[in-house]
Amino acid sequence: MSKQYAAGSKQKTPGSHRVPKSSFFRFPPSSPLPLTPLARSFYLRPTLLVARELLGKLLVRRINKRTLIGRIVEVEAYLGERDPASHAYRGETQRNSVMFREGGYLYVYFTYGMHFCCNVVTESAGIGRAVLLRALEPISGIETMAANRSIDVEARRDHDAAISHRNIELTNGPAKLCQALAIARKENGTDLCGDCIWISDDPNFRGHGIVRSRRIGIRVGTERLWRFYAKGNPFVSRG
Repeated sequence: MSKQYAAGSKQKTPGSHRVPKSSFFRFPPSSPLPLTPLARSFYLRPTLLVARELLGKLLVRRINKRTLIGRIVEVEAYLGERDPASHAYRGETQRNSVMFREGGYLYVYFTYGMHFCCNVVTESAGIGRAVLLRALEPISGIETMAANRSIDVEARRDHDAAISHRNIELTNGPAKLCQALAIARKENGTDLCGDCIWISDDPNFRGHGIVRSRRIGIRVGTERLWRFYAKGNPFVSRG
């Protein structure tokens, strides 16, 4: 069960990918984006606050002279020693050491022997807090994302093509978005204040409601409502 974080009625975790009429979408952006990296101070704040405020921001990946952009529409927070579902629950190890850096670094881990997932490190150094990026709304570089995922998508750049079923499948999950943006082991520890992978504000973004729910795919800490996603957005993963 999920509960509405913003004012409004309760919302069920999305299980259908029918595209609603929503003011959330704007594709492509109506004006050039500055794509300026967020300041380090954004990430040094409490993790749950950073998680909520990451929704609507742009994840930018520059690779091979191409720029791939996706709007963050779903995240989960993991709070170190307070959270038995966190990789940092039992302290720092070689595998999770990036989580113990100060906020503003990318923590990438390998899971199920086949997938990578990426997290935004938060708060001060030595604490072990992070926010998992669960889903993106693809904004730019869709053809490259599709090639990275070996998916055939519409090449048109209009609104209907952007939210077609095939495009929804590009980045509607943590492993999918990493594959689409070519984020893997070597990106672990990337400084999000740099010029390779970063997060930016979107001046064209018109806002959304936020739904808060239990996290997905964990066996412990399941009672905590530390998953946040954009209400009504079809790019949210299947909960």
